[in-house]
Amino acid sequence: MHLSLLTAADVQHELAGAVRTRRRALKWSRQRLAERSGVPAPTIKKFETTGQISLRQFLLLWQCVDRLERVAALSEAPTQTPRSIEEVLADE
Repeated sequence: MHLSLLTAADVQHELAGAVRTRRRALKWSRQRLAERSGVPAPTIKKFETTGQISLRQFLLLWQCVDRLERVAALSEAPTQTPRSIEEVLADE
């Protein structure tokens, strides 16, 4: 595990804010997003205010307001950056 100043709750709220911001940019009400995503409007309201939602419902919302490829990219292995000059020289 890596040390981070972010908590899971911080990230939940950031993701909820991103969905809300994108929804508003599209000029969609929660009801409109609910109709397009299949996620009930009260669930969207709860997510936007608390950050609480199931992963499946989050993905249904995200695919309506952004590209799922951006979320899928999170599962890709990170590129390893060299930690010393020796590692840099060894890669040449």
